[in-house]
Amino acid sequence: MKLLLIPLMIFSLFANMLSAGLTVGSDAPQISAIDHTGNTIDLGAAFNTGTTVVFFYPKAMTPGCTKQACSLRDSWEVLQQRGVTIFGISADTAKTQAAFRNKHQLPFTLIADTDKVVSTAFDKSRWSRQAYIFKDGKLVWLDLKASTANQADDVLAALDQLNK
Repeated sequence: MKLLLIPLMIFSLFANMLSAGLTVGSDAPQISAIDHTGNTIDLGAAFNTGTTVVFFYPKAMTPGCTKQACSLRDSWEVLQQRGVTIFGISADTAKTQAAFRNKHQLPFTLIADTDKVVSTAFDKSRWSRQAYIFKDGKLVWLDLKASTANQADDVLAALDQLNK
């Protein structure tokens, strides 16, 4: 009998680990962070108003992360017409974020999560591409394996589905 309990306990522990973190319907994290200008921004307030896209990328200036950010840049007008606010987040410094933003003419705010406040609030243990959509303070969509060049297409498809 005891031998049967061990696999069940392991399965339960593993299932709890997988379910940790934000899920659709979760409240938006109420946090502040440093943006690309070095100023503190109240992300919690931004997440609570309207529609907000948050995308995480491992490192500014790298090919995949540049494609991901530029995908959203290239769809900026369409996203603005839909009233979407965008935040890009990595562990890079504000100075690096500003250089990345300027080099690629990114029109949205980049967050320098050097102290891991944002990644911790999103329950991210390592830097990877992820994307989230919040609507009026609630998580309505997430992509834990976000695309590089197709990030904007994925976000727009999700918005279309949410508006049906």
